[in-house]
Amino acid sequence: MPGKKPFGGEVKKGIDNRGPQGAARPQGEVGRKPSPGKTAKKTLPQKQQPGSRDYSRPMRKGKHKKKKEEQVFQTPDKILVGDFIQVRELAEMTGKGTGEIVKKLMELGIMATINQEIDFETVEFLGSLLDIEVERELSEEQQILEEIVDTPESLVPRPPIVTVMGHVDHGKTSLLDKIRHADVVSSEAGGITQHIGAYQIKMDKGKSITFIDTPGHEAFTAMRARGANLTDIVVLVVAADDGVMPQTVEAINHIRAAKVPFLVALNKMDKPDVNPDKVMQQLTEYNIVPEEWGGDTMFIPVSAKTGMGIENLLEMTALLAEMQELKANPNRAAEGVVIEAQLDKGKGAVATVLVQKGTLKIGDFIVCGLTWCKVRAMTDFRGRRVDLAYPSMPVEITGWSDVPEVGEKVLVTDEKIAKEIAGLRLNEKKLEDQKASSRISLDDFYKQMQNTGIKELNLIIKGDVGGSIEALAQSLLRLSTNEVKVNVIHSAVGAVTETDVMLASASNAIIIGFNVRPDIKARKYGEEENIDIRMYRVIYEAIDDVKKAMEGLLEPEYREKYLGRAEVRQTFKVPVVGTVAGAYIIDGKMQRNADIRVLRDSVIIHEGKLSSLKRFKDDVKEVVEGYECGMGVKDFNDIKEGDIIEAYTMEEIARSL
Repeated sequence: MPGKKPFGGEVKKGIDNRGPQGAARPQGEVGRKPSPGKTAKKTLPQKQQPGSRDYSRPMRKGKHKKKKEEQVFQTPDKILVGDFIQVRELAEMTGKGTGEIVKKLMELGIMATINQEIDFETVEFLGSLLDIEVERELSEEQQILEEIVDTPESLVPRPPIVTVMGHVDHGKTSLLDKIRHADVVSSEAGGITQHIGAYQIKMDKGKSITFIDTPGHEAFTAMRARGANLTDIVVLVVAADDGVMPQTVEAINHIRAAKVPFLVALNKMDKPDVNPDKVMQQLTEYNIVPEEWGGDTMFIPVSAKTGMGIENLLEMTALLAEMQELKANPNRAAEGVVIEAQLDKGKGAVATVLVQKGTLKIGDFIVCGLTWCKVRAMTDFRGRRVDLAYPSMPVEITGWSDVPEVGEKVLVTDEKIAKEIAGLRLNEKKLEDQKASSRISLDDFYKQMQNTGIKELNLIIKGDVGGSIEALAQSLLRLSTNEVKVNVIHSAVGAVTETDVMLASASNAIIIGFNVRPDIKARKYGEEENIDIRMYRVIYEAIDDVKKAMEGLLEPEYREKYLGRAEVRQTFKVPVVGTVAGAYIIDGKMQRNADIRVLRDSVIIHEGKLSSLKRFKDDVKEVVEGYECGMGVKDFNDIKEGDIIEAYTMEEIARSL
């Protein structure tokens, strides 16, 4: 019949549907698959055509769907995952159903929806259950910074990095003083080490050892942990007359967590009442057994006061280092870690960097956290200028764009990449939302918490060096409980500024200054806005005050009342009396017999009392703002031009909870 196909199909105009023998081609038939190699034009798969449905195949329920899934989804052997991934995306990557992934997560005790994100560690554990290898996908930053792999031939011996750890007042810094013939203890507040120091000494035969002095107080747990992570060998200092103390146990735990070899220095052996056997017995409770008792730990009796056993300690440390075969490649781009950072008035932002690999040179561009630096100058621990810093060498570097974070890694790269990476990290850092509310002080925090239901204590921490700030912040954060949460919303190196007070005003925060003072504008603005600004010189006093405030136990009997500030314009040496300062009152007033602080670059260098106050040749009770005067500071003669003398009194206050 004209116009009809042999199988009942209609012949379309202008198209030859006949085969070689005049029969219709099978590809035009409904329900038949096209013959291989006969397709004239490539078309998109049916799944890529929205709204279309493949009618060319019989819809056999269940079997067709299963066959399609088997063709499209195949379980991979390995997947790349970032820090976080949605459950839905993970299901697509693994070829598993979302229901199966959610079920596996529920078995692990994780209740997650298909749109919820899970972290890399969870994905890695899931991969082990599904027999899929999971690798971390490199971030944009990691792709830019390619890791340098050192060959065994490029490695040469390097000095060991030794960390001195132990309980407070067991003589760690005094021991280092004896080793490097210096005097650090006298400059520490209360005789307690508040900062980290790094020193390199040279022994016989040209060998060197780098020592890191970590504070012993429990508040510096974070600093000790960082020291243990940097170190190759630990010297655990235990006083032979005191024995094992809480911070000694903390140090032991850090050593074991870092998995580094260590030896024990039994200090204060010059005292008559020492009992080293008792200390050894105490340490066996922590599985530290001396070699003479059949163990594998070296015990060295020393005295930081007399120098006894110091040479033996150094020799045993060098022997332990030789057994480790410590090596590094000096002929490559340098890598290191910031162990201290501060803002210097003359130099700007400076940081102490411990080089771990490569050689750091003047002019190198380095990136560290959110900051970058062109190395303008380097000085060693004695203050001498150096042009090159080799592996295991600590140097102070100037030229930073901002004060770097303590503990951050330092990488040498070119200028463009350094600035790009710092910019990427800065963009990734999200500012926390601050909400304005009524002002709060540390004294009445507990009372307001009871009355208004306040459950968070916001703090702003300013200090003279980064290590102290980090330690104080970590200690205060650990005070958080289920009822009260401590938030450190901002911490930085430098004096308390007007900007800090503005942030405290907007975020209902208390400002804690460690070994620094607020400037005049900050003080006045703080008084106007009723912002509580607390100043401390010893870290555990700040911790105790915050803890008491949280518990409602803070009962101060006296409070500091600010009087004024004077700038030293000239100094005079007077026989018998000592150094007298010719000063100008820049704010408030000076009173005779007032308590004073001497500030140099906003850092407290002395606390005491005024011994004299004169106008011309006459003794006066007080001198007010805008006038000049002469003043002497009791038991302090190191006054220099440019120093600030701050006067205050302690007034008694009545407080009821």
